[in-house]
Amino acid sequence: MNCTVLGCGRWGSFQAWFHSKKNNVVLWGRTGSASFETLRSSRKNDYLTLPPQVQLCDDLELALSASDYIIISIAAQHLREFAGRINQYPVAGKTFILCMKGLEEASGKRLTQVMRETITQPIDLAVWVGPGHVQDFLAGIPNCMVIDSDDRAVTERVVKNFQNELLRLYIGTDLIGTEIGAAAKNVMGIAAGMLDGKGLSCLKGALMARGAREVARLIAAMGGRELSAYGLCHLGDYEATLFSLHSHNRRFGEAVVKGESYTKLAEGAPTVKALLTLGAQHGVELPICQTVSSILYDKADVDDAFKNLFTRSTKEEFYL
Repeated sequence: MNCTVLGCGRWGSFQAWFHSKKNNVVLWGRTGSASFETLRSSRKNDYLTLPPQVQLCDDLELALSASDYIIISIAAQHLREFAGRINQYPVAGKTFILCMKGLEEASGKRLTQVMRETITQPIDLAVWVGPGHVQDFLAGIPNCMVIDSDDRAVTERVVKNFQNELLRLYIGTDLIGTEIGAAAKNVMGIAAGMLDGKGLSCLKGALMARGAREVARLIAAMGGRELSAYGLCHLGDYEATLFSLHSHNRRFGEAVVKGESYTKLAEGAPTVKALLTLGAQHGVELPICQTVSSILYDKADVDDAFKNLFTRSTKEEFYL
């Protein structure tokens, strides 16, 4: 099987490295990208060394034509522009797999919606999300992830073709819930980092419970299944985000409340704006998301923001 990976950051380069064990792989990167130029010059980055069978390519047309399976692993906020570029080339009939988590900041749209709106040719489309860090996978530590699509046959085909000893893949059956849950997980990661930064790590258990409930209510209001929030896409990914030293979102949240600089904007930062847009559209309160947003964008005092969160009116734990 031929496989193309678009995006050569941490996760994209890992995907290329891993799938090259069984498949012919083309790894595409943007000319001038620091990540791509590092790989082109040394075939190494901070995490791995690419095997000889991975072909590096900066020609998007060539990369797309090389394979029937196209994995996209880029920043979510760049997807619409990038999908527009992809649509300039013949891709009808190909299977695109979004190995990325997020929502479009300006619209609140899910990434599969962005792809469907932008690529006018008939394509198969799936998402690949769930827990796991590149550092752990490279150490041989396995994990479970989920594939989802708007077409059950596509989901099953991707699972069958990419199932392996390191990544156990499950069949998702709720694309709305899977995408919203995966994106919202990054916001909860920022919240966890904020708790760490304030010496309140003991509250992460409460964050896990209330965060998953908050997201479940939004998923249900959007037409998805509440249960998805408690699956691999969201709650199942909490350990890798709320507690891991590798998590960019957690480290970003901690840096924010400590007043430290952090060079990489966490994906959860634009996502929280999108979630609040969706919450307003569907009439769902998102108090944890609102707290994170107030600290990031309204310059709210961290202690006051947490106090306001904890002094909200008392409700039943599983209120609708």
